[in-house]
Amino acid sequence: MNPEEIPQLLKQVSYADPRVLPDDEHEIVGLAALWAEVLKDVPAQYAMYAVGKHYAISPFPIKPSDISTRWQAVVRDRMNRDADPEPPGIDPDDEEAYRTQLAARRLAVAQGHTDPVQARELTAVPEDVQQRLKQIGRYIPDHVREQLAAHRPQKADREAAVRRGQADPLSVSCPWCDAAVDQACRGRRVTPGHDPESKRQGRRAPHPSRIDAARAHLHAA
Repeated sequence: MNPEEIPQLLKQVSYADPRVLPDDEHEIVGLAALWAEVLKDVPAQYAMYAVGKHYAISPFPIKPSDISTRWQAVVRDRMNRDADPEPPGIDPDDEEAYRTQLAARRLAVAQGHTDPVQARELTAVPEDVQQRLKQIGRYIPDHVREQLAAHRPQKADREAAVRRGQADPLSVSCPWCDAAVDQACRGRRVTPGHDPESKRQGRRAPHPSRIDAARAHLHAA
């Protein structure tokens, strides 16, 4: 709050509690100066909110420290929930600009002009993607996944498709070769007079009908 806002705040407080304002005008000036110093970092709107919260639970006259203490608790809570993300569009090598932007954002979060960004928001995977990844297997760290990709190419391809928002063919059974969910497509040959035989052919590409079925399943989800 700036000093010009303090008299109006004290007037509003006096409506609820006349004991706050002294009768002597000189004492009022001194009181306003004291409140202005204590509340210099508190937004005016929050100060009025804190006054209401105080008199909702306390019969005693409010002190400026009651307001500032409430505000400091709010600031601590906001800053504790903020992951302090890197300022966008700023070259980290430009130390002065980086620090200036970082300080400006922290102040905006503290004063409630900007919402805190929690760590899980920076690293979170959308819920629908999480569910689809669970169908493929347990989550492992990205750097480990990259190292294993060469040894598990099929699973790596499935995870990459899911993260791109594409359909995972192995999430559905194949209508052509009857390969089960999570199983690779098989070659199919038919011998006249005999039942159809299926033969697994390693890492065979999914049949087109299976890809179409996976897309339909994704869009229906």
